[in-house]
Amino acid sequence: MQTAEIRRRWLDFFAERGHTVVPSASLVSDDPTLMFTVAGMVPFVPYLTGLVPSPFPRATSVQKCIRTLDIDEVGKTTRHGTFFQMNGNFSFGDYFKETAIQYAWELLTTPEADGGLGFEKKDLWVTVYENDDEAVDLWKKIADLPDERIQRLGMDSNYWSTGQSGPAGPCSEIFFDRGPAYGKDGGPAADDDRYIEIWNLVFMQYLRGEGSGKDFQILGELPRKNIDTGMGLERVAFIKQGVENLYEIDQVRPVLDKAAELSGRRYGAVHEDDVRMRVVADHVRSALMLMSDGVTPSNEGRGYILRRLLRRAVRAMRLLGVETATFPELFPESRDAMKSAYPEVEADYDRIARLAYAEEETFLRTLASGTNILDVAVTKATRSGAAQLAGDTAFLLHDTFGFPIDLTVEMAEEAGLSVDRAAFDTLMLEQRTMAKADAKAKKTLLADLSVYSAFRAVGETVFTGYDFLETDSRVLGLIVDGVSVTTAVVGDIAEVILAETSLYPESGGQEADAGSIVGKGFDLEVLDVQRPVKGLVSHKVQVRSGEVGVGDAATSVVDAEWRRGATQAHSATHLIHAALRETLGADAHQAGSYNRAGYMRLDFNWNQALSPATRSEIEEIANTAIRNNLDVETRVMPLDEARALGAMALFGEKYGETVRVVDIGGPWSRELCAGTHVARSSEIGLINLVSETSVGSSNRRIESLVGIDAFRDLATERAIVGQLTSTLKTPREQLPDRIGELIQSLKSAEKKIAQFEAAALSERVPAIIATATRVGELTVVNENVGTVATSDDLRSLVQSVRSRLGEGAAVVCLAADVAGKPAVIVATNDAARARGAKAGALAKIAAAVLGGGGGGKDDLAQGGGSDVAAIPTALDAISNALPR
Repeated sequence: MQTAEIRRRWLDFFAERGHTVVPSASLVSDDPTLMFTVAGMVPFVPYLTGLVPSPFPRATSVQKCIRTLDIDEVGKTTRHGTFFQMNGNFSFGDYFKETAIQYAWELLTTPEADGGLGFEKKDLWVTVYENDDEAVDLWKKIADLPDERIQRLGMDSNYWSTGQSGPAGPCSEIFFDRGPAYGKDGGPAADDDRYIEIWNLVFMQYLRGEGSGKDFQILGELPRKNIDTGMGLERVAFIKQGVENLYEIDQVRPVLDKAAELSGRRYGAVHEDDVRMRVVADHVRSALMLMSDGVTPSNEGRGYILRRLLRRAVRAMRLLGVETATFPELFPESRDAMKSAYPEVEADYDRIARLAYAEEETFLRTLASGTNILDVAVTKATRSGAAQLAGDTAFLLHDTFGFPIDLTVEMAEEAGLSVDRAAFDTLMLEQRTMAKADAKAKKTLLADLSVYSAFRAVGETVFTGYDFLETDSRVLGLIVDGVSVTTAVVGDIAEVILAETSLYPESGGQEADAGSIVGKGFDLEVLDVQRPVKGLVSHKVQVRSGEVGVGDAATSVVDAEWRRGATQAHSATHLIHAALRETLGADAHQAGSYNRAGYMRLDFNWNQALSPATRSEIEEIANTAIRNNLDVETRVMPLDEARALGAMALFGEKYGETVRVVDIGGPWSRELCAGTHVARSSEIGLINLVSETSVGSSNRRIESLVGIDAFRDLATERAIVGQLTSTLKTPREQLPDRIGELIQSLKSAEKKIAQFEAAALSERVPAIIATATRVGELTVVNENVGTVATSDDLRSLVQSVRSRLGEGAAVVCLAADVAGKPAVIVATNDAARARGAKAGALAKIAAAVLGGGGGGKDDLAQGGGSDVAAIPTALDAISNALPR
């Protein structure tokens, strides 16, 4: 049974039983504590916890998920994949334990010919929470399971909670027995390789108190009990397709086969090669799905995870013996395998391919650079007689260059060296510990969102700001320091929940409105406006005067000048986006934006800098659209209808079933957008494109000033040009040539000065040689030459003195004040080195005295520091260190 067919049967089964079919949410999670959607229940958590009222009593979905915690296990086990799909059915205060068990057993055991999944009853086992007698009785009643196939397990494996006070409850898991060839008898409690978990039923029936881990108190039963279940689609697929693991199912195997073909190695022949092919298959699919949801490679956050997946795939192919680019062959295989379930991977493939291929090319160059560094480290270790490559070297290669540790190990072994894995692992552990501590610290800064649930239960906040700058409402709630309160007084920083508001909450790249909330006896300055939970707007305020209380009448007032600038900037962002696509083509897709009064920033998918001519063209197209006074139209319509009209959606942004479409000049600029905009394009005034920079290997960033801020910046430039015109007595249009001439004259003068200084230094050589003394068998020049323009001048002087001292053993040590800092350069000839005088060692000695560092080769080395007054002492230290 194909994976897509299992998916279809799941959705059909639950739709026929009154469940609303909910499309998969993005892999980019709304939850601020999560980087990705890591479980099928994540999009439903606000409903399951009661934070937001559920729009349906029962629902079903097949949710895309990414989980990279066990990334090192990928390819080694039957069930670890970084991308997976979770079939789920959910009840929000509707049916409960008995019906959930009934549905699960019915779908699993109904014959395939009758629309079920066709599992044999004899192959299924279940586990329940050890004290859940009700679940045991229901499994016996519904499935007629014998006692020995119902195993009671503890809280660690069969009890669910959010990790904080709130809903909790026991779980019941369904397992498939693969047979004695895969492990020992005894059920899931004895062997989780033979017995594969395929479905988990969570019965949310209790309210838990505070506590850590599984140590908490049950406070009582929930008034509305919920059901959350999850079936691993890939796990069921590999069982139903009769293959050994999830890497061999129809949605993954084509990539694995292509990796085998490209490497010339047969899958199934060598275990290590099999693991590498599975890694490639898994990571290519995961990367494809992440990029289809708008994630782009970068060095932080989600982009770093994507980059790591892509680079691990490149590394695995290299370990399979393929050192050239393979993504142009691997990614199309994954696209074709996934497009029936997710058509967007085909529709957006050109953009995905460009990102993936560019990342592979970049990493292949990185591997070349890392290889050079590794070669130097290996050579150094070999010459010193070491048997190991230092752990900090391996860590540097991994952390700075993205060089995989097993590739470092492999290449070191080829040179006859091992790698100090203990030191490397210690450094990695320290890095992970720091990252976890940072993540924990960030997580503790987040408010407990449960404080908003009572306010959200009243209904959604009505936003009136599209039409009005002032709106009368009433105070539904006040929050101070994360706690709901009844009043707030002068000086308090509080959150205010209103029934209606004209103040725009930060979203879609647009900064929150500035303004105030006023009422009889109080005046509140608005500091920020956010949506802490879906459908609810919270105003962070400072009480400027009076006292505000729950139930008070209140008026939200938008700062009109701020809003005007914000609408100009947001509409300007749309114009720049349209101009980019007109100039560069459809691949130049927005990847993020930020706008506030007077300023806009837009990130877009592109992997090379724009030429000055292209920048000017984009700026001119956008400003021409302003001059043409284009109509700006907003419409609300179903998402499918908006997409059919060609409305652009921002990757990673979440959209409901109904969306707002903003047109500027009709279809020329048509985007899904909830932001505030001007009525006609001429109201933007002016766009001044001030910069275009890189924000990663695959993204660029345009920054522009808008409206009066754009004019002021241009006026400043005009004043500067005026000053230059006056000072240089040159017409404006001739300024570039005139400045170029001046720069060339300056360079010529600097060159002549350098020649004069070099000649002057050369004239000092005889006098410096005259200071030479004998130290043992060495002729030594050890002199402070005063002030020198550059270290290069000092080096030239040292080399000139050394060459004039002849073939006898000679050491030249010259120190100088270079731009206020001490510098010392040491040179030796062959005869001096034969007698043990090493320039690098001597430079280090001097540098230590000067308060800095130094070193170099045996024949020429340099040191420096911060204490010019210590130069005589440093030269004495060199003299004392010379061999005698």
